Amino acid sequence: MTVTSTVNSDGSELTIVIKGRFDFSAHQDFRGSYETLSAKPDRFVIDMADTAYLDSSALGMLLLLRDYAGGDAAQITIKNASSDVKRILTISNFEQLFSIE
Repeated sequence: MTVTSTVNSDGSELTIVIKGRFDFSAHQDFRGSYETLSAKPDRFVIDMADTAYLDSSALGMLLLLRDYAGGDAAQITIKNASSDVKRILTISNFEQLFSIE
């Protein structure tokens, strides 16, 4: 499980890439990827192209990010999720809280 993040050149967008299993073992790395920035970005992108699995703690971490990013006003896109991961997000009604591509 690895979590990496990059901020675009003007600091307006943070992309977080999650590889492997997205579970509680990623908690510190995931939160650190956005909480340690000097300025809060306007937009967040979660790239799950290489995410093999996610559990309820991962869903909770996504909700914590949403709160941090502004709640209902948050601009968070989850992209490149596999069909299995997308199914979990859909069952959890996350398409109502996040933009899922």
